[in-house]
Amino acid sequence: MLLDTPRVEAFGAQMGEVLNHGVLTLLMSIGHQVGLFDTMAELPPVTSHELAGAAGLQERYVREWLGGMTVARMVEYDAERRTYWLPREHAALLTRAAGPDNLAGATQFIALLAGVESRLIECFRHGGGVPYAEYTEFHRLMAEDSGALFDAALLDSILPLVPGLPERLVDGIDVADIGCGSGHAINLIAAAYPRSRCVGYDISTEGIAAGRAEADGLGNAEFVVRDVADLGEYERFDLVTAFDAIHDQAQPAAVLAGIAASLRPGGVFLMVDIQASSNLEDNLDNPFATFLYGVSTMHCMTVSLSAGGTGLGTVWGHQKAHEMLTNAGFASIDIAQVEADAFNAYYLAHKP
Repeated sequence: MLLDTPRVEAFGAQMGEVLNHGVLTLLMSIGHQVGLFDTMAELPPVTSHELAGAAGLQERYVREWLGGMTVARMVEYDAERRTYWLPREHAALLTRAAGPDNLAGATQFIALLAGVESRLIECFRHGGGVPYAEYTEFHRLMAEDSGALFDAALLDSILPLVPGLPERLVDGIDVADIGCGSGHAINLIAAAYPRSRCVGYDISTEGIAAGRAEADGLGNAEFVVRDVADLGEYERFDLVTAFDAIHDQAQPAAVLAGIAASLRPGGVFLMVDIQASSNLEDNLDNPFATFLYGVSTMHCMTVSLSAGGTGLGTVWGHQKAHEMLTNAGFASIDIAQVEADAFNAYYLAHKP
């Protein structure tokens, strides 16, 4: 059978873009971490020497980085003056000032995932998984990523998704955050609503330590190291939250059942998780689908499997989520969206 030559050529061009973009993500990650995007956004067109001086960096590295950014059309370049600048439209998606819209920060996950590639290859061949402890920077990156969203939207956009919730928090209710990570969300809630009693649970001692440190002076914020598959609370809470945490669990069904048990009758579970379908064919047009399946393969799914879990995966989707919430005993399950968050769906599940 003859090859379709135009199709071969088109795929070759696509593969060239894959290689270019793969390296570009690493360059973007470096630019984010050393503050080059942030610095450029505040400056007029500058030379590589001027940019390096303003950012406190080595000019030779900055110049080569700028070369990559220029050919990738991330920054603009005046060949006559040898000056570079970051368009405002690009800065809106590349700087820390962009808050949750900053996609440059997300490129840090690529290097993180690449660090476990050899371990993952053995999992493909022999089974098992890569444990959470192998991802040395994951906690920090998740705290940075989620922190920007929480600061921008938690109090003003996310909590008000539950009708009447802000008013109840003012009066004082019992709140828990499951898989709280560094605890920033629970600390924001505790600080904004001093009459409410807030507790964060996570298996990570590092995360819990960070939450306690940030909560210094907050008398209504508590942090507990616990495997949330064995939460062990009964009708203690009026509100339970879980931010992008359920799909990572080794035993997500047990976690959801424990959350349901921990809620008082009429309590609400606010579950934030990836916006996707459980059906592969429905995700073909999702602009972040490749990233999501890749993160699932190289982190979320394999971490669960390493603990003997079900390997639910990042892209478990709203159909599976609805099914599992129903099986856990929740009723009146609604899905909402938050304008500041393109990645996630917001599930509002009520306990009868």
